[in-house]
Amino acid sequence: MQTLEGKTAIVTGASSGIGRATARLFARNGAAVVLNGRNEAALADVQAEIEADGGRASTVVGDVGEEATHRALIEAADRLGGLDMAVNNAGVVGAYGPIETVSLEDWEGLMRTNLAGAFLGARAQIPAMRASGGGSIVFVSSFVGTSVGIPGMAAYGTSKAALMGLVKGITADHAAEGIRANALLPGGTDTPAAGDTAQKEWAAGLHAMKRIAEPEEIAQAALFLASPMSSFVAGSALYADGGNAAVK
Repeated sequence: MQTLEGKTAIVTGASSGIGRATARLFARNGAAVVLNGRNEAALADVQAEIEADGGRASTVVGDVGEEATHRALIEAADRLGGLDMAVNNAGVVGAYGPIETVSLEDWEGLMRTNLAGAFLGARAQIPAMRASGGGSIVFVSSFVGTSVGIPGMAAYGTSKAALMGLVKGITADHAAEGIRANALLPGGTDTPAAGDTAQKEWAAGLHAMKRIAEPEEIAQAALFLASPMSSFVAGSALYADGGNAAVK
Protein backbone atom coordinates (compact mmCIF):
# COMPACT_ATOMS: atom_id res chain seq x y z
CA MET A 1 0.00 0.00 0.00
CA GLN A 2 1.38 3.38 -0.97
CA THR A 3 -0.05 5.73 1.65
CA LEU A 4 1.42 8.87 0.07
CA GLU A 5 0.81 8.15 -3.61
CA GLY A 6 0.62 11.39 -5.59
CA LYS A 7 1.85 13.52 -2.67
CA THR A 8 4.92 15.74 -2.39
CA ALA A 9 6.91 16.11 0.81
CA ILE A 10 9.74 18.29 2.06
CA VAL A 11 12.14 16.72 4.56
CA THR A 12 14.81 18.95 6.11
CA GLY A 13 17.91 17.49 7.68
CA ALA A 14 17.56 14.61 5.24
CA SER A 15 21.22 13.72 4.82
CA SER A 16 21.41 11.34 7.80
CA GLY A 17 19.64 9.91 10.82
CA ILE A 18 15.91 10.50 11.27
CA GLY A 19 15.68 12.77 8.22
CA ARG A 20 17.27 10.23 5.90
CA ALA A 21 15.07 7.41 7.21
CA THR A 22 11.97 9.59 6.87
CA ALA A 23 12.75 10.63 3.31
CA ARG A 24 13.33 7.04 2.24
CA LEU A 25 10.17 5.79 3.97
CA PHE A 26 8.02 8.54 2.45
CA ALA A 27 9.39 7.74 -1.00
CA ARG A 28 8.67 4.02 -0.52
CA ASN A 29 5.11 5.02 0.33
CA GLY A 30 4.68 6.87 -2.94
CA ALA A 31 5.66 10.47 -2.16
CA ALA A 32 7.95 12.61 -4.25
CA VAL A 33 10.45 13.97 -1.74
CA VAL A 34 12.38 17.22 -1.67
CA LEU A 35 15.54 16.62 0.34
CA ASN A 36 17.28 19.37 2.28
CA GLY A 37 20.52 19.58 4.20
CA ARG A 38 23.92 21.25 4.12
CA ASN A 39 25.95 18.20 3.05
CA GLU A 40 25.58 18.04 -0.72
CA ALA A 41 27.35 14.70 -1.14
CA ALA A 42 25.29 12.99 1.56
CA LEU A 43 22.04 14.34 0.08
CA ALA A 44 23.08 13.07 -3.34
CA ASP A 45 23.52 9.61 -1.82
CA VAL A 46 20.02 9.71 -0.30
CA GLN A 47 18.53 10.84 -3.60
CA ALA A 48 20.33 8.03 -5.41
CA GLU A 49 19.00 5.49 -2.89
CA ILE A 50 15.44 6.71 -3.38
CA GLU A 51 15.71 6.68 -7.15
CA ALA A 52 17.29 3.21 -7.13
CA ASP A 53 14.17 2.01 -5.30
CA GLY A 54 11.97 3.55 -8.00
CA GLY A 55 11.07 6.72 -6.10
CA ARG A 56 11.25 10.39 -7.00
CA ALA A 57 13.40 12.95 -5.21
CA SER A 58 15.12 16.26 -5.69
CA THR A 59 17.68 18.05 -3.56
CA VAL A 60 18.01 21.58 -2.21
CA VAL A 61 21.30 22.22 -0.43
CA GLY A 62 21.04 24.99 2.14
CA ASP A 63 20.80 26.15 5.73
CA VAL A 64 17.29 26.10 7.22
CA GLY A 65 18.16 29.29 9.07
CA GLU A 66 18.11 31.15 5.75
CA GLU A 67 14.90 32.28 4.05
CA ALA A 68 16.32 31.56 0.61
CA THR A 69 16.56 27.86 1.45
CA HIS A 70 12.85 27.63 2.12
CA ARG A 71 11.95 29.54 -1.04
CA ALA A 72 14.02 27.05 -3.00
CA LEU A 73 12.34 24.11 -1.25
CA ILE A 74 8.87 25.37 -2.15
CA GLU A 75 9.93 25.92 -5.75
CA ALA A 76 11.27 22.37 -5.89
CA ALA A 77 8.03 21.01 -4.41
CA ASP A 78 6.01 22.97 -6.97
CA ARG A 79 7.98 21.31 -9.75
CA LEU A 80 6.98 17.94 -8.31
CA GLY A 81 3.28 18.82 -8.19
CA GLY A 82 2.80 21.09 -5.18
CA LEU A 83 3.46 20.73 -1.48
CA ASP A 84 1.35 18.36 0.63
CA MET A 85 3.50 17.68 3.69
CA ALA A 86 6.69 18.76 5.39
CA VAL A 87 8.86 17.26 8.08
CA ASN A 88 10.89 20.04 9.67
CA ASN A 89 13.58 17.83 11.10
CA ALA A 90 16.85 19.77 10.74
CA GLY A 91 18.45 20.55 14.07
CA VAL A 92 21.68 20.73 16.01
CA VAL A 93 22.61 19.90 19.60
CA GLY A 94 24.58 23.12 19.74
CA ALA A 95 26.13 24.60 22.86
CA TYR A 96 26.54 22.04 25.64
CA GLY A 97 26.81 22.96 29.29
CA PRO A 98 24.97 24.73 32.12
CA ILE A 99 23.12 27.79 30.88
CA GLU A 100 25.51 30.17 32.64
CA THR A 101 28.32 28.91 30.41
CA VAL A 102 26.45 29.37 27.11
CA SER A 103 27.42 32.47 25.15
CA LEU A 104 24.81 34.64 23.49
CA GLU A 105 26.42 33.84 20.15
CA ASP A 106 26.06 30.09 20.73
CA TRP A 107 22.49 30.52 22.01
CA GLU A 108 21.47 32.53 18.96
CA GLY A 109 23.14 30.06 16.60
CA LEU A 110 21.26 27.16 18.15
CA MET A 111 17.94 28.99 18.04
CA ARG A 112 18.60 30.04 14.46
CA THR A 113 18.69 26.44 13.32
CA ASN A 114 16.29 24.69 15.67
CA LEU A 115 13.61 27.34 16.15
CA ALA A 116 13.96 30.02 13.49
CA GLY A 117 14.49 27.24 10.93
CA ALA A 118 11.15 25.73 11.92
CA PHE A 119 9.45 29.14 11.83
CA LEU A 120 10.85 29.96 8.40
CA GLY A 121 9.85 26.53 7.15
CA ALA A 122 6.27 26.88 8.36
CA ARG A 123 5.99 30.41 7.03
CA ALA A 124 6.90 29.20 3.55
CA GLN A 125 5.03 25.89 3.73
CA ILE A 126 1.61 27.16 4.86
CA PRO A 127 0.80 29.20 1.71
CA ALA A 128 2.07 26.36 -0.47
CA MET A 129 -0.16 23.86 1.33
CA ARG A 130 -3.12 26.20 1.10
CA ALA A 131 -2.62 26.24 -2.67
CA SER A 132 -2.63 22.42 -2.62
CA GLY A 133 -5.88 22.30 -0.64
CA GLY A 134 -4.32 21.49 2.73
CA GLY A 135 -1.45 19.56 4.17
CA SER A 136 0.47 18.35 7.19
CA ILE A 137 3.47 19.93 8.91
CA VAL A 138 5.52 17.82 11.33
CA PHE A 139 8.08 19.42 13.61
CA VAL A 140 10.67 17.07 15.06
CA SER A 141 11.02 18.11 18.68
CA SER A 142 12.55 15.98 21.48
CA PHE A 143 11.87 14.46 24.86
CA VAL A 144 14.68 16.73 26.05
CA GLY A 145 13.12 19.92 27.36
CA THR A 146 9.60 18.50 27.38
CA SER A 147 9.35 15.39 29.55
CA VAL A 148 12.80 15.75 31.09
CA GLY A 149 15.74 18.08 31.50
CA ILE A 150 19.21 16.68 30.87
CA PRO A 151 22.32 18.26 32.42
CA GLY A 152 24.13 20.47 29.94
CA MET A 153 21.26 20.58 27.45
CA ALA A 154 19.19 23.55 28.65
CA ALA A 155 19.73 25.52 25.45
CA TYR A 156 18.85 22.58 23.22
CA GLY A 157 15.84 21.66 25.38
CA THR A 158 14.54 25.23 25.19
CA SER A 159 14.72 25.24 21.40
CA LYS A 160 12.86 21.94 21.13
CA ALA A 161 10.21 22.68 23.77
CA ALA A 162 9.39 25.97 22.03
CA LEU A 163 8.27 24.09 18.93
CA MET A 164 5.08 23.09 20.74
CA GLY A 165 4.07 26.73 20.96
CA LEU A 166 4.52 27.00 17.21
CA VAL A 167 2.43 23.87 16.67
CA LYS A 168 -0.43 25.22 18.78
CA GLY A 169 -0.37 28.62 17.11
CA ILE A 170 -0.42 27.16 13.61
CA THR A 171 -3.28 24.91 14.63
CA ALA A 172 -5.30 27.82 15.97
CA ASP A 173 -4.72 29.82 12.80
CA HIS A 174 -4.85 27.20 10.06
CA ALA A 175 -6.46 23.90 11.09
CA ALA A 176 -9.81 25.01 9.65
CA GLU A 177 -8.06 25.33 6.27
CA GLY A 178 -7.03 21.69 6.39
CA ILE A 179 -3.44 22.50 7.37
CA ARG A 180 -2.43 20.31 10.28
CA ALA A 181 0.61 20.90 12.49
CA ASN A 182 1.95 18.41 15.01
CA ALA A 183 5.14 17.77 16.94
CA LEU A 184 7.01 14.47 16.98
CA LEU A 185 9.05 13.88 20.14
CA PRO A 186 11.62 11.13 19.67
CA GLY A 187 13.49 9.52 22.49
CA GLY A 188 17.15 8.64 22.17
CA THR A 189 17.82 7.53 18.61
CA ASP A 190 20.83 5.83 17.03
CA THR A 191 22.02 8.73 14.88
CA PRO A 192 25.41 10.46 14.52
CA ALA A 193 24.30 12.88 17.28
CA ALA A 194 23.77 10.04 19.78
CA GLY A 195 27.44 9.90 20.73
CA ASP A 196 29.65 6.91 21.47
CA THR A 197 28.68 3.49 22.77
CA ALA A 198 28.79 4.56 26.42
CA GLN A 199 26.55 7.54 25.73
CA LYS A 200 24.06 5.37 23.87
CA GLU A 201 23.99 2.87 26.72
CA TRP A 202 23.36 5.68 29.21
CA ALA A 203 20.54 7.03 27.06
CA ALA A 204 19.01 3.56 26.74
CA GLY A 205 18.65 3.44 30.51
CA LEU A 206 16.34 6.47 30.46
CA HIS A 207 13.70 4.60 28.49
CA ALA A 208 11.19 2.07 29.78
CA MET A 209 12.12 -0.15 26.84
CA LYS A 210 15.80 0.03 27.90
CA ARG A 211 17.04 0.75 24.42
CA ILE A 212 17.23 3.65 22.01
CA ALA A 213 15.33 3.81 18.74
CA GLU A 214 16.45 3.06 15.23
CA PRO A 215 15.89 6.06 12.92
CA GLU A 216 13.39 4.01 10.93
CA GLU A 217 11.16 3.67 14.01
CA ILE A 218 10.93 7.44 14.36
CA ALA A 219 10.29 7.74 10.63
CA GLN A 220 7.25 5.48 11.02
CA ALA A 221 5.78 7.92 13.54
CA ALA A 222 6.50 10.81 11.16
CA LEU A 223 4.69 8.92 8.41
CA PHE A 224 1.63 8.59 10.62
CA LEU A 225 1.54 12.31 11.41
CA ALA A 226 2.15 13.39 7.83
CA SER A 227 -0.27 11.01 6.17
CA PRO A 228 -4.08 10.81 5.99
CA MET A 229 -3.88 8.16 8.75
CA SER A 230 -3.79 11.07 11.22
CA SER A 231 -6.44 13.18 9.50
CA PHE A 232 -8.06 14.29 12.79
CA VAL A 233 -4.78 14.85 14.67
CA ALA A 234 -3.82 18.51 14.95
CA GLY A 235 -1.94 20.53 17.53
CA SER A 236 -0.65 17.39 19.20
CA ALA A 237 2.63 16.10 20.56
CA LEU A 238 3.36 12.48 19.72
CA TYR A 239 5.98 10.82 21.92
CA ALA A 240 7.99 8.14 20.13
CA ASP A 241 10.28 7.72 23.10
CA GLY A 242 10.26 4.10 24.19
CA GLY A 243 8.25 4.99 27.28
CA ASN A 244 10.68 7.65 28.47
CA ALA A 245 8.02 10.19 29.46
CA ALA A 246 5.93 7.52 31.16
CA VAL A 247 8.58 6.58 33.71
CA LYS A 248 9.69 10.02 34.86
